[in-house]
Order: sequence, then C-alpha cells, then structure tokens
Amino acid sequence: MTAEVKVIVDDRGPEGRIVRIEIDRPPLNFLGPSQIAGLTEAIRRASADPQLRALVFTGAGSRAFIGGADVDAMVRFDGPAAETYIRSLSGLCQALRDCPAPTIARINGHCIGGGLEVAAACDLRIASSNGKFGMPEVKLGIPSVIEAALLPRLIGWGRTAEFVLLGENVSAAEIDRWGFLNVLVAPEELDRAVAKAIASILAAGPRAVRRQKALMRRWEDVPLRDAVEAGVDAFARSFESDEPRRMMQAALDSLKARAKNKT
Repeated sequence: MTAEVKVIVDDRGPEGRIVRIEIDRPPLNFLGPSQIAGLTEAIRRASADPQLRALVFTGAGSRAFIGGADVDAMVRFDGPAAETYIRSLSGLCQALRDCPAPTIARINGHCIGGGLEVAAACDLRIASSNGKFGMPEVKLGIPSVIEAALLPRLIGWGRTAEFVLLGENVSAAEIDRWGFLNVLVAPEELDRAVAKAIASILAAGPRAVRRQKALMRRWEDVPLRDAVEAGVDAFARSFESDEPRRMMQAALDSLKARAKNKT
C-alpha cells in the first residue's frame, strides 16, 4: 500500500467498525497503477473484517473525489499495458461491489472518468455541490468502459448516451437531477450527511444489511423470477439467527410504550 492511500478505522465497539479509505494524491487525486493497487488492497482488507459495518471511499482535500485516470501514465501505453491498467481499475470497482458491507462514495469535488466509475460502483453516493462530473474519455481517443456499464441502470440510456458520446462535464446539481446521487449537500454539510447515512446503517441489523446488499447484487444478474426466489431464500435464512426476533421485539416494545404514554 502506498503513502497516497490512507485508511482510517473508526471502531464503534459493539456496533462494529467504520472504515474510511482515501486517495491522497494532490492536486486532483488521479488514479495511476500504484494508487489503484493500494486502494484495491485496502478495500479487500476492510471487506475481510466481519465487524465492518460501512466503508467510506473518498479523496483528500476539497477539489476532487477522483479527477480521473493518470493520463501522464496512459499516454505511454501500448495495447497490453492498456489492458493491464483497465483490468486493474475494474478490479478496484469490483472490490467495492464485492464488499459485504455498504459502501459510500463521499464525493468532495470533481468526479471525472475513472473516478465516476468508482463512485458508480459504490452503493451510495453523497456529494458536495461544488463538483463537476464527466466521462470525457472520447475526447482522449478512448471509449468509456468497465463500470461505465452501470450508468444506464443509474441514469438511464438517454443520459448515458449524452454523457459518454459527448464527453462534456455537468454540474453536481445536474447529475443529481439525473438520479446519480443519493444526497447532494453544500460542501460544509458533506461530512454530516455521510454521518447521517452511517447512523442509519448502524441502526439496522448488521446481518440484515449484509444480506440485503448480497441480494441487490443477485438482483442485477438474474431474471425477475429468480430474483424473487432469491429474496424468499434470504428472508427465510434471516431467521437462522436471533437478529429478526430481537429487533422486531424491540420495535414492538417501543410501539407499546408510545401507545401507553398517549393514554
């Protein structure tokens, strides 16, 4: 792992752990081969922790989440080097998708090219209003690839076509209207919005949240009937632990207490 990859572990005791992974490569946190390798390793290590409740992925500073791929490195690529690089970047995105706990993209500024693909690979996207978003690859002589394939599911085919064929940047407000973001806030509210999402995750059943994320990945890959059956199995298996009964009983007790207080 390189010095440009920072890992901060927030141990909440019985609640579990929150891990923040940050790329720190001024000025715009470009993704070169060593940064990709370090980030992927950090994500996989965090994912192996059974006490992981959420993973926050972000960039250092306030200018950029990730400003894109490292063009200084790519300009020297031949075919094999290009394939190695893009497979490693896809591996980084897949590591986020494979993480058993929810992943949150804390988007603090510009989110361009490969950075937008990393954000798309996260489960939740919380952004500050000062950023620009774009897929400018065609303006560099290459197509938008790998996790750009997630975009039609997130923003629709029409917006995806506009995004990847024209290569123009859009504002955070615009891409929020397209449905790419879960939360859009002023820069000074970004950490508070991320903390709010984490609090909601911690208030839910840890087994249920992990099972829900696994089920979401399943829904992406199978026909509707199989997706429904996968849900039936996930529901039944939830009761193999005491988590549903314990949390349901707590909810019932709370309802009864509120009803009693009203009388």
